[in-house]
Amino acid sequence: MSSSRRSRTRRAGSSLSSTSSRSISEDQISELLSKLQALLPESQTRNGAHRGSAARVLQDTCSYIRSLHQEVDNLSETLAELLSSADVTSDQAAIIRSLLM
Repeated sequence: MSSSRRSRTRRAGSSLSSTSSRSISEDQISELLSKLQALLPESQTRNGAHRGSAARVLQDTCSYIRSLHQEVDNLSETLAELLSSADVTSDQAAIIRSLLM
């Protein structure tokens, strides 16, 4: 075996061992899923189940994030309408903008 092949083999072996040392155990995944599920509102978890499959937790999390994005969009539209209305003075609009930054 040539020296360049040996060094490539050595590097590949060392990268595999460093990759496996970075892997997450099933217990750690389970703990992370539990923490993620705890962040979801009760109405977002299906049937109020405390423990679900990983796929279910991830689906619920994605749904919740989508609903938060929609809520932000709706609130942004409402705020834009309020700021453009004649009832809001430029001083009030400046205060609102500064609070949002």
